[in-house]
Amino acid sequence: MIGLGSPVNLPVFSAGIAAQLARYPRFRSIQVTDGCKSPRWARTEVNVDDHMIVPTLDPAAVEADPDRAVEDYVASLPALPMDLSRPLWEFHFLDFPTSEAVGTVVLRVHHSLGDGMSLITLLLASARSAADPTRLPAMPVQPARTGAIYEPQHRQPLPAGALAAFVACVWPYLVLAWNTLVDVIFFAATIVFLRDPNTLFRRADSEITLNPRRRFVHRSLSLDDVKFIKNAMNCTVNDVLVGVTSAALSQYYFRKSGKRCTF
Repeated sequence: MIGLGSPVNLPVFSAGIAAQLARYPRFRSIQVTDGCKSPRWARTEVNVDDHMIVPTLDPAAVEADPDRAVEDYVASLPALPMDLSRPLWEFHFLDFPTSEAVGTVVLRVHHSLGDGMSLITLLLASARSAADPTRLPAMPVQPARTGAIYEPQHRQPLPAGALAAFVACVWPYLVLAWNTLVDVIFFAATIVFLRDPNTLFRRADSEITLNPRRRFVHRSLSLDDVKFIKNAMNCTVNDVLVGVTSAALSQYYFRKSGKRCTF
């Protein structure tokens, strides 16, 4: 999901996609089998207009709660099969304002085309600056990071004595070997007979069969607030976001399960 700061100009957007994104091999290829079990990539002609989708939503639902209308539409996409006769990518345009953007673009891409990081990088590389269409978008300069966690760590001196020094040097590798062995055993056991217990975050297979739909939800946070907590706690932005997410999931679990929540 990409929030826009101005209404989308669909002809300009389509022309940019045709000139940039659609020229990459995977984005102009389809998977064919030719009677074989393993599919292969085959080049095909790309009609960019087939990949630009402007859905017709219920005007009353959009007017009543545009944010919920966007969320409901995105939640419905996983249940819709992709057309295998054309490259497996689509742009969905929701051209109405929400609380966070003037318009919303939903990029739907099959995972066989790439993972999340590679697709984001490709999308940024395909964009151009609004001020100068010949240049890539300018990314903000990252400030120098300061704090105790960024200072070089000084290695602790080894204890006196040959035996103590040898144990202190070898012990971390022994711990690493032991933890690796335990992880391998648990991994193998999980493949053979162990199963994760059914929780609020992992439904039983029977429940997934009856209701396979999944919903994507999000919550926008103020980056200034996140940075304020980061500076106060002397940690990173990623630490703050992971901590907030962990606390939210924990509170959700204990509230739904009726168990006591302690931190």
